[in-house]
Amino acid sequence: MPHENALLHVAFCKQLDAFTLDMRLDVGREILVLFGPSGAGKTSVLNAIAGLLTPDEGEIRFEGTIFFRRRPGAPTVNLPARKRRVGYVFQHYALFPHMTALENVRFPLRRQPDADRRAREWLERMHIAHLADRYPRQMSGGQQQRVAIARALASSPRLLLLDEPFSALDVAVRERLQADVKALQEELGLVVLYVTHRLEDAFAVGDRLAVIREGRVMQVGPIEEVVRRPSSLAVAESIGVRNLFRATVVRVEPTGILLDWDGLPLWAAPQPVPVHPRVTAYVRPEDVKILYPDRPVAETVRFNQMQARIREVREGAQVRVLFVEVPNGHVLEIHFPHYAYTPLRLAPGETIQIALRREGVMLVPETMRT
Repeated sequence: MPHENALLHVAFCKQLDAFTLDMRLDVGREILVLFGPSGAGKTSVLNAIAGLLTPDEGEIRFEGTIFFRRRPGAPTVNLPARKRRVGYVFQHYALFPHMTALENVRFPLRRQPDADRRAREWLERMHIAHLADRYPRQMSGGQQQRVAIARALASSPRLLLLDEPFSALDVAVRERLQADVKALQEELGLVVLYVTHRLEDAFAVGDRLAVIREGRVMQVGPIEEVVRRPSSLAVAESIGVRNLFRATVVRVEPTGILLDWDGLPLWAAPQPVPVHPRVTAYVRPEDVKILYPDRPVAETVRFNQMQARIREVREGAQVRVLFVEVPNGHVLEIHFPHYAYTPLRLAPGETIQIALRREGVMLVPETMRT
């Protein structure tokens, strides 16, 4: 669905070695995250917008300016990269090794009389003014990437492209830079495309998510919506949805849908049901709840109660992860905070009572759509 306040319109095809890149995107003043596995075509999209890759056909338009157009009945347009005024931050910094931080940032401004002043302002803005005279080899990865961002924004672009910009940085540095990018986008009203294969990055910086697989956009929408309601099995697999399973629709009622999951009855919340009775469903690990044996059962977990045997326990940074075997022999993943369920013995081999929240059991549409 087109973005209602779209400034960047992308609609092109390009034959690559492994597949045809067939891209359809509309982007407003936001951070749109292009998410997908390596080799899905995400970087090629940025390169086509920047003028570093020429599509076979289609159109790329930004704020009324045609960057590229090749289609029957219309004159061909291919604006040179230097005239597109697009900021581009590459994965591996791409700083000039023989130039200092100041010289790198000043480079796109070199024909302007106030180049030195503006470059220093951007170094100050990115909190690296003290590194002005250092060469890339004398800076950390995070410092080099700050220089790269300053250089990309020094010429006042309205469109910023970031290609896996912080993938090589440690967590603390990555989080600080992500916060800086988000603040700059809001302050400057930029249109930003941010490429990543890490869903955590999407949540940290993005407004919307475009899931890309083999050169096509599989789904676009607010990040939480895409993650909670993937439009197809391909999207669910791409974003790493846990607890996917196949089931049969037994009955549809106004209050819910009864499924048969390999002999185990499950209730799902009311939702559109595919034509075929055999469906793909999932339940998020956070929607699998552990029940206390000596406490009343809350209304939210009165459906889909069952016994489960703990097979594995993992201690994550933010959550505890349990892998449990349910009566039909399948394994479910459960996530909960470290402080939850402390009175219970949760160790491999223990039998526990769990419930799958009815509202958390979701059906995945069987047809592909974008």
